[in-house]
Amino acid sequence: MKYELIIFDCDGVLVDSEGIAHRIICEQIRELGSALTLEETEDRFAGGTLEMIISYVEEEIGRPIPNNFVPIFRQRSFEAFEKEVKAVEGIEQLIQQLTKPYCVASNGPRNKIKLTLGATGLLPYFEKRIFSAYDVGKWKPDPTLYLTAAQKMGFAPHQCAVIEDSRFGVRAAMEAGMNVFGYAPRPKNAKELLEEGATIFDNMEGLLPLLK
Repeated sequence: MKYELIIFDCDGVLVDSEGIAHRIICEQIRELGSALTLEETEDRFAGGTLEMIISYVEEEIGRPIPNNFVPIFRQRSFEAFEKEVKAVEGIEQLIQQLTKPYCVASNGPRNKIKLTLGATGLLPYFEKRIFSAYDVGKWKPDPTLYLTAAQKMGFAPHQCAVIEDSRFGVRAAMEAGMNVFGYAPRPKNAKELLEEGATIFDNMEGLLPLLK
């Protein structure tokens, strides 16, 4: 393989959780008076942070959101993940074919990463190779998470290939000096990721040749 370390984003790359999370967050912000539709929520916040969402909604509705907003979101989304989340199609077969080290680096908290990987049967592949933005105190598009993952795994940035599905993640990996592959199963995402500098692929079967 061309690269010495493969770094996967989690949501939308390993596990098909983005739609679930966006549905829950859209329901919550509409309860507060936001006018955003589900499609608008997905387009605006994909790959972003809860802090980003909170800031936008507070500006939109003209008042602070309740203090229990995040705990409620975590509870609702975790319950939904346990029942609904699935592995991204073809990802387990891809992982089984990798001949170089790999890890996961996500904006999500560690307990969420482990929950979704566990619910989809992918956790055994990533035990002791999980990196969370909550552990380093920096979130994508800041490059710190990717740089930390590479350092902890023992590789330089130029040796790493990052697999991402959001503009914030691609931006973080590019700023870290890494090679970025953008997973874009839907055409509308492909243009956005391409503009950020990623090499685009639309199914996991097509990724392995790119890594070679």
